[in-house]
Amino acid sequence: MFDLWRSGFVRKPLSHILEPGGLKAADIVWLPEGQRSFQYSADPFGIERDGVLTVFVEAFDYRVRRGEIHYVQYDADNAVIGQGVALAEAFHLSYPSLIEDGGELYMLPEGYKSGGLTLYRCVRFPDQWEPAHRLMDVPAIDATVVRSGGRWWMFYALPGDQDRAMRELHIAWADSLTGPWTPHAGNPVRACPRGSRPGGSAFEQDGVLHLPVQDCAEGYGRRVRLLRIDELTPDRFAATEVRRFEPDGVLDGYTDGLHTLSGFGNITCVDVKSLTHSPFEGRIKAQYKLRRLFGLNGPSRSSARNEDRRRHASGQFDGAGAHQLHGDGRRGPERAQPLQRRHSNHL
Repeated sequence: MFDLWRSGFVRKPLSHILEPGGLKAADIVWLPEGQRSFQYSADPFGIERDGVLTVFVEAFDYRVRRGEIHYVQYDADNAVIGQGVALAEAFHLSYPSLIEDGGELYMLPEGYKSGGLTLYRCVRFPDQWEPAHRLMDVPAIDATVVRSGGRWWMFYALPGDQDRAMRELHIAWADSLTGPWTPHAGNPVRACPRGSRPGGSAFEQDGVLHLPVQDCAEGYGRRVRLLRIDELTPDRFAATEVRRFEPDGVLDGYTDGLHTLSGFGNITCVDVKSLTHSPFEGRIKAQYKLRRLFGLNGPSRSSARNEDRRRHASGQFDGAGAHQLHGDGRRGPERAQPLQRRHSNHL
């Protein structure tokens, strides 16, 4: 049994999910399915530039089990006009959240296997990104950054035993995007699998901050709950659930999960999950093990060449200007992941 995800978008601002009826299945345009079986796209984040809509996703193949950030581009009629690899590393990448600051576009993907959290700056849109700042020296998961009340706020999870990443919400704050980032005095500010792990973009509506979070009590990414942030200071936090989003009725055959609601401008993105059985599961596991044995699970040669050129052009990134988040960032012991686990950041 394994998870397959589909990603889609709606041409409406994320705040529309607060309206009566909320997210409507009929409005969603679904990204193309993978060209091969046992592949999926998840964690979608979209942005529109010069009349072209670009959706960034985690692209995952069970034969490799190392996510990359890919993109799909659409014209005004929702026809696909381009797609490719945006960012690939030797470690798993997912959750490619987008941030604009000081006239620059940044991506803050999850890369917890790297041991930290790195902010990437867009060099050429949409397929060249360079590491700009290491924001944290702890492996933050699904980090969600927003500017509110004159400060930058980051909501994130941390790995650890007993599915810690699915039951705790942590916060950090900073005066500038590049830090230094300071942990919230009340961390973890929430400790409940029914609504703690970030699940998309934070947004303000009528001056009130809202945060989508995942409900993982019945399984990873089962549904999204929307929190209204009632109080947020460096030492205080209070939130109230105001909406819940179920996967049922969103896309036929994908009723087992919904774990991302992201937005940028007039674009909202969503993903849904199908928990699938297959007689070929053993074969796919064997392919993964063989590929790992022969060192074939890293980035493709073309991706690696692009990565080498990007790093050479940007200079050696050694963490200069990085800021460490002090606090309990210890990693729990790693363990083998069964195939039904979504990917390496499902702890």
